[in-house]
Amino acid sequence: MEPSVTDIWLWHVQLLIPKLFDFSAILSAPHHAEEKTQWEHPKTGKRKRIAGDLPYGWEQETDENGQVFFVDHINKRTTYLDPRLAFTVDDNPTKPTSRQRYDGSTTAMEILQGRDFTGKVVVVTGANSGIGFETAKSFALHGAHVILACRNMTRANEAVSQILGEWHKAKVEAMTLDLSLLRSVQHFAQAFKAKNLSLHVLVCNAAAFALPWSLTKDGLETTFQVNHLGHFYLVQLLQDVLCRSAPARVVVVSSESHRFTDINDSSGKLDFSRLSPPKNDYWAMLAYNRSKLCNILFSNELHRRLSPRGVTSNAVHPGNMMYSSIHRNWWVYTLLFTLARPFTKSMQQGAATTVYCAAAPELEGLGGMYFNNCCRCMPSPEAQSEDTARALWALSERLIQEGAGSQSG
Repeated sequence: MEPSVTDIWLWHVQLLIPKLFDFSAILSAPHHAEEKTQWEHPKTGKRKRIAGDLPYGWEQETDENGQVFFVDHINKRTTYLDPRLAFTVDDNPTKPTSRQRYDGSTTAMEILQGRDFTGKVVVVTGANSGIGFETAKSFALHGAHVILACRNMTRANEAVSQILGEWHKAKVEAMTLDLSLLRSVQHFAQAFKAKNLSLHVLVCNAAAFALPWSLTKDGLETTFQVNHLGHFYLVQLLQDVLCRSAPARVVVVSSESHRFTDINDSSGKLDFSRLSPPKNDYWAMLAYNRSKLCNILFSNELHRRLSPRGVTSNAVHPGNMMYSSIHRNWWVYTLLFTLARPFTKSMQQGAATTVYCAAAPELEGLGGMYFNNCCRCMPSPEAQSEDTARALWALSERLIQEGAGSQSG
C-alpha cells in the first residue's frame, strides 16, 4: 500500500528539530503511544530510534488514562511526543553528509539542544551581558553549574536572577572578578578553589573596547590587561583545577580585528611598547586589535602546553558588528551599528561559536584552532606564529611576577 502524504509528512516532522515542539500539539495522542521508541519512514523503510536520557528540564509523567506524556519545565509545555525523537540515531545509517552542521545563523541554545550538562562546571568571564550572558544562560538552562565571573556584581546578580526567572532550578551564581586588577584575579581564583569544584569549561569572554588611555593599578595599559593579561593570569591560577577536571576546555573570545595589526617590531621580535603603549602612542582601536591578536596566540600556546594533560583551548570570533555593552564607550561604533543592524547577529547567534567550541563532541581533544560561525578558519599569519606565541607567554609570565611582587611588597 502506497503511503499517504500525511504519513510521509509526519515522518519529516520529527527531523525538523527547531520546529519539533511547534507541531506536537496537532499530532494525536494515540499516535504518540504507538511510536514511543522508533520511527520508520513509510516509503524508504529507514528507521530511527530514540537514544539517551531526556533533555535537561524535561520529565516523563503518566496521565489518568495511563498514557505517557512529557513536561518541558523550562518552556512550560506539555506534549505526548517524546522530545528525544528530535535526537534520534539511525538504525541503518548511510554515508554521513559533508554539509556544515552549524553556521552563522545558529544559536547557542540550538547547539546545546538535547544535551544535559548536569555535573559540569562552567565559568564565563564578563557574563552579565551580551554574548557572555547568552553563553552562561545557555549552559545553565542545560544543567551545568555556571559561575558568572564579573566586575560589576549588581549587574551580575541581575543576570543571575534573569536566568533563574527562566528556569528556577538552574544552578547559577555570580562571583567578583576584575581583570584590570591582578589582586582581584588572585582573589577570584582563591574563592573558586575554596568551593572544591571541578572546572570543565572556562570561557575567557570579558573584554574592554574603545577605552580612552589609562593605566591599571598594576601599571599596564587597561585594554591589554583586561583583554589579555587578566585572562592569562586567571588560567595560570586555575590550570591545576582544569587539569584535574580533564577533559576540560578553554575558549578564548577573540575577533576578526586581530588581522589588522602586528605586535612585533621591524626585526620580528615582540614589542612590549605596542602592547602597553604610552599615552602619546595610543589609539583605542589599535589597542583592541592587538589584544585580540594576543588572545589567539595565548590560546594556541595554552593548547600546546596543556593538551597533553587533557585541557584543550580554542579561540573564536563571535560575529560581525554585534552591538553589546563593551561598545558603549565609542559613539562611532554605536552609529555604525544602528546603520548595519538589519545585517547583524543576535546575542544568541553571537554566543553560538563560543558554545560550539565549549561543548561540541566532535571537538573533544582538539584545540589550537580558530573558529568563526562554528567553523574552523585560518587566523592571520601573525596569529599562527609559534615564536610570537612563546614570546608573549614569557612576557606575560614576567609581567605577572612583577605585578604580584609589587602587590606583596
